[in-house]
Amino acid sequence: MNKLLISRREVLQTMSSGIGWLAFSALAAGKANGNGNGVEGGVGLPHFPARAKRVIFLTMRGGPSHVDLFDYKPELMKQAKLGRGLEGGRLLGPAFPFAQFGKSGQWMTTLYPKLSEHADDLCIINSMHTDLPNHAQAFVQMHTGSFQFVRPSIGAWTLYGLGSENENLPGFVTLNPPADNGGAQNYGSGFLPAKHQGTRIGSGQLPDLYAALMKREALPGPPMKNIERRAGVSERAQRAQLDLVRGLNEEKLRRDGVNREVEGAIGAFELAFRMQAEVPEVLDMRDEPESMLKLYGIGAGKGNDQFARQCLLARRMAEAGVRFIEVTSTVQWDHHNLLKDGLAKNCAATDQPVAALLTDLKARGMLNDTLVVWAGEFGRTPYAQNLDGRDHNHKGYSIWMAGGGVKGGLTYGATDEFGHRAVVNPMHIHDWHATMLHLLGLDHKRLTFDYGGRNFRLTNVGGEVATGILG
Repeated sequence: MNKLLISRREVLQTMSSGIGWLAFSALAAGKANGNGNGVEGGVGLPHFPARAKRVIFLTMRGGPSHVDLFDYKPELMKQAKLGRGLEGGRLLGPAFPFAQFGKSGQWMTTLYPKLSEHADDLCIINSMHTDLPNHAQAFVQMHTGSFQFVRPSIGAWTLYGLGSENENLPGFVTLNPPADNGGAQNYGSGFLPAKHQGTRIGSGQLPDLYAALMKREALPGPPMKNIERRAGVSERAQRAQLDLVRGLNEEKLRRDGVNREVEGAIGAFELAFRMQAEVPEVLDMRDEPESMLKLYGIGAGKGNDQFARQCLLARRMAEAGVRFIEVTSTVQWDHHNLLKDGLAKNCAATDQPVAALLTDLKARGMLNDTLVVWAGEFGRTPYAQNLDGRDHNHKGYSIWMAGGGVKGGLTYGATDEFGHRAVVNPMHIHDWHATMLHLLGLDHKRLTFDYGGRNFRLTNVGGEVATGILG
């Protein structure tokens, strides 16, 4: 075994500061993805003037039913009442009424009373489609553009192309990501340099990590593990330890030549050192006034405090300069049974926090340059399954975007008369990714990385920018 490598491990094991674990654990998540042989670093500057500086990606995992939420289909309601069927299944009309909202007259479910107040800010895309109706593959494709191979996530591509706005914070953060359906692959850097992977805060299976975000009063310990120096260790001593490890890493790098793992480790340690000052401040929401907590519905007894705090934290991170923030819903939208009950519960849990985020961003003048995205991995069928539920549908479904250079008050594209297939201005995942990158000032065809002798991009060999939604 390499003697130098043993020395590096011994140093890591004996370091008395917490940043060793923090930095190296972040690196380890990307280590399994392999290392590329492309040029280090990223584009650094937009290809053209950007309309959005940052992204807040609200992930509704499980597959929300578009024909019950945003895709108004009167013919579906009519034929369902007549007992007609489709593809061997009984047509099922929307579980709750639709109505038109805002000056634009956007059709939406009445289950979203607060979000509907932002109808004129929303660009509802009713013509999304993806390649497979399976959760794991569709979820990974939504994040990486591919379900067949390990690829960088859209957050990693964004950070690679634009870099971070704040050198003391991660440029890409994911809140409450699920451990299943691809797990870390959904926020990984793939073959991009490891420094571009997302920093996870919390987990769908580890809610205890959210203790500091769930209560307003002071709590023992830091809100993020291993972010503070251990007792008795001065900043000067910690800096000396870090410099020693950096020197060992650089020596290994000189001996090995190109080594993405070591390069990523050097950057991760430095970032972790800088994060100690700023991360606790961003995560500590005790300075938020009662009026702000009330706006998001925090403490209202609705059982959705965790998601509400995640939305508020997303705004704080955006304000602090985090480039890409993903928030994963704390409720599941996979309603194979009892759709009506599930929709009522989920909409009640997400309506106020999401609407508050839009209100908050707009009040701070941030919505214009913050792209807010609401999306699931696919939609649901217009026909019934089991006890008045719906099956997966990848052929046509809805998402929405707001701010960041998109046209508000617009319904773009359409599915057929039953909401089954995208037929007007169909938008594939690659088209959607190309459009998001375009809003960030990045040309999806030019944002590439050389890996294994081939130039890879987020959109593979497809993708067209949906110019019709650009403001």
